[in-house]
Amino acid sequence: MSGTLAPTKLAYVNARSALFDLYGDHLRIRSGHASVAALVRLLAPLDIAAPAVRTAISRMVRQDWLRPVRLPQGPGYALTPKCLRRLDETAVRVYRGGGASWSGRWHVLVVPPVRDRPRRERLRADLAFLGYAPLAETTWIGPRPSPELPALLDDLELAADRFEATLDGDPRELVGRAWDLDGIARAYEEWMEQAVDLVGALDDDAPDDRIFAARSRLVHGWRNFLFRDPGLPAELLPAAWPGEKARAYFEQEAARLLPAAAAFVTRNLDKGVH
Repeated sequence: MSGTLAPTKLAYVNARSALFDLYGDHLRIRSGHASVAALVRLLAPLDIAAPAVRTAISRMVRQDWLRPVRLPQGPGYALTPKCLRRLDETAVRVYRGGGASWSGRWHVLVVPPVRDRPRRERLRADLAFLGYAPLAETTWIGPRPSPELPALLDDLELAADRFEATLDGDPRELVGRAWDLDGIARAYEEWMEQAVDLVGALDDDAPDDRIFAARSRLVHGWRNFLFRDPGLPAELLPAAWPGEKARAYFEQEAARLLPAAAAFVTRNLDKGVH
């Protein structure tokens, strides 16, 4: 097979997203920290230059995702409790292994109107990431409570009513109003096509830095679905839902590529340690 990466959307990951992915997929289950030099080395296969890594780190420190630490290898950065909560929740959803069971009750969130635009946009983005969709300006629903929701509301200093309820009407009709299922289905089909191209571009004897880069792009593209797909129960989804085929492919290839990707991470974390 050709060693040239197919030019798909999966080929690009920005520095901040790549850092979240790196900490979430590799560093979270190790020490939870890395030196700046190691972070630069680890993101180089993704064509992310050192200045972009350092700029992204500074931004993540300001937003309380990372905190500076002194390591034997030199200056570094560790996860904050806020970031660890987010990455733990993300990992559960990324590797949830198919549609979760559903009680038939929705988790309903009623928030006061947020007049400040940046704060309102952050609320909308974060609630979407946690699996909620708006029914009205101040009312959101999700198929299950998110463990991260209380911390989000605290960070935004928002009081909200939260409860579980069986809502009137056909739940399939409700899902169709709250989520763009056609758009999500198209996104899964597009991701699947790009993912097959991405993985297929790897030679059988590809070095571990290229395998790490391919797997990182694969995982990053899959994580983007957390902003769109809340993991709705199978009984509320259309027949032959493409998300199931895409998930099976993701889980197979992410697991297959993990040993070489993990070896690349270990080697670069250990550099400079005597």
